Amino acid sequence: MAKKGYSRKGFFGQTVHYDTSGRKVGHSRPGLFGRTEHFDATGKRTGHSRENLFGGQNHYDSSGRKVGHSRPGLFSSEVHYDSRNNRKAHSRKGIFGGYVHYDD
Repeated sequence: MAKKGYSRKGFFGQTVHYDTSGRKVGHSRPGLFGRTEHFDATGKRTGHSRENLFGGQNHYDSSGRKVGHSRPGLFSSEVHYDSRNNRKAHSRKGIFGGYVHYDD
């Protein structure tokens, strides 16, 4: 289980994403109608996420194709799956806030 990076809350409700070296790789911010919009480090929109009926989120690319989903796991974690329902990664709440991401 390799550490993949981490995310922290930023200003104005956005979440900033970093790689394992601490470099910013993107950010997410609230969008319209409950969506979360995702952007890369240069500010280019890469996709969005939307809450699903089972307490998780569905993830879409910039063209609107579903690329995966996430759902709650054990011990305050979130488990991430690809579009074929293969488990790919998980995230846990960090000691100092935010989330730490791991590959599976």
